[in-house]
Amino acid sequence: MTYKVAALYQFASLADFEDLRAPLLELCETHGIRGTLLLSPEGINGTIAGPDAGIDAVVMELETGDLFGGRLNHMELKFSTAAAMPFKRLKVRLKKEIVTLAQPHVDPTKQVGTYVAAEDWNALISDPDVVVIDTRNRFEVKMGTFQRALDPETRKFSQFPDFVSRTLDPARNQKVAMFCTGGIRCEKASSYLLSQGFAEVFHLKGGILKYLETIPPEESLWQGECFVFDERVALGHGLVERVAAEEESEGEAP
Repeated sequence: MTYKVAALYQFASLADFEDLRAPLLELCETHGIRGTLLLSPEGINGTIAGPDAGIDAVVMELETGDLFGGRLNHMELKFSTAAAMPFKRLKVRLKKEIVTLAQPHVDPTKQVGTYVAAEDWNALISDPDVVVIDTRNRFEVKMGTFQRALDPETRKFSQFPDFVSRTLDPARNQKVAMFCTGGIRCEKASSYLLSQGFAEVFHLKGGILKYLETIPPEESLWQGECFVFDERVALGHGLVERVAAEEESEGEAP
């Protein structure tokens, strides 16, 4: 048996996020789903796995059902498969942020950088005038990254603003392109850079996972493997499972 895996997120106003935990947990349990979902006032984030029909039912309820009342009608979704169940249990957690930057003024629902489709990413990051930044932590970067990408050498995403203040200058770095695993960290990172006065900020829509799903290996500028937050550990082109690593990431779910 193979399992369907869904990586998902959306920034949305969820003032009632605490009340959503119990029915979301029940929904997932009913359909045999495992994995982790994070709920916060700013939205939802997580990766879940289960039978095809179960994942499809949960995703449909999130997007169009009564539980969220249409507030998750444009979730970022990426599907892949696993030969074995990649999660040991189901967790629905309540958090202050669905990805922790610790910058309260940053709101991706109000201000975000320019999305770049996977098909257009190679041309953008090949431009010598563009600063390319990997927003993930140093363990993830070590496993794989794009050519020319700067490594912020962070242990956690909340250290990203310190990297920006030390390394970048809005007057000097006119064009900045960023990427992450599934796109969520770049939503916040791009919003943060715009708030700091950077003029042109781009980010890879759907993240590395969308790029690996879309771009054939012979056209790829990706080097290495992409860490994922489940027991598969890493994915390659076509979102195919790769060999496991021995260390653990200190990052956050995509």
